[in-house]
Amino acid sequence: MDILKMLDDLRQEREAIEEAILTLERLANGQGRRRGRPPAWMTALKKKQIADPAAPVVIPQRGRPRKQTETASQ
Repeated sequence: MDILKMLDDLRQEREAIEEAILTLERLANGQGRRRGRPPAWMTALKKKQIADPAAPVVIPQRGRPRKQTETASQ
């Protein structure tokens, strides 16, 4: 292999890694408190945790629940 080609490939990989690091750092820094009113499920979850701290945390799934098929219910 050509050493210059290897160096070029390594430089490209380094640039990609640096971009990924910068993106992750921005995400980590931007994880502050959100503005506005929290969703109802989040408020209910916090109230439940305050009432019973030993209860397991269950986060509801988004979207409509799936219909049960006849094979799944048997």
